[in-house]
Amino acid sequence: QVRLVESGGGLVQAGGSLRLSCKFSGRSFNNIVMGWFRQTPGKEREFVAAINWSRYSAYADSVKGRFTMSRDNAKNTVYLQMSSLKRDDTAVYYCAADAGVIVRTSAQQFGYWGQGTQVTVSS
Repeated sequence: QVRLVESGGGLVQAGGSLRLSCKFSGRSFNNIVMGWFRQTPGKEREFVAAINWSRYSAYADSVKGRFTMSRDNAKNTVYLQMSSLKRDDTAVYYCAADAGVIVRTSAQQFGYWGQGTQVTVSS
């Protein structure tokens, strides 16, 4: 059974940096597309970034140039390096996974989800 475990969330000041990690387990990491989404109360889950096995990545416009998603295929782990954080980045961040090679940006296209990790950016 696929399991995703996020870590690295916390409280950070605006302008600061934070790195999230997501450990994948339960099946082969080959040809698994990984994604990061975020959600605030009362809003839909929002795409942040995604990466495929070949490390082709895609980003939401709101985080381009500030966030970098990477993956270590040997460790079955993906990372989200977040820099120049803004208060608007405050959310619960979710790791997502699904089989395939095409990078996707819709939450409906991911079948596996982690439990989420809170990121709070203070002014």
